[in-house]
Amino acid sequence: MKATVTVMLKQGVLDPQGEAVKSALGAMGFAGVEGVRQGKVIELDLAPGTTEAQVTEMCEKLLANTVIESYRVEMA
Repeated sequence: MKATVTVMLKQGVLDPQGEAVKSALGAMGFAGVEGVRQGKVIELDLAPGTTEAQVTEMCEKLLANTVIESYRVEMA
């Protein structure tokens, strides 16, 4: 079983990496980019029987800083 966790900065939190990417894209001639948010994707290979609740607990305790980040869990 696999889980994919997508972690992003919450709205309103400054994203200097996203701003750097936006600036670089503009410098390369990609003028149509109005905003960039940088995040991370974590793929977990799980043992049979691991629940979404357990993955959520992993996010709350380690994978995401819930003060400034939000996350989404997808189980497959």
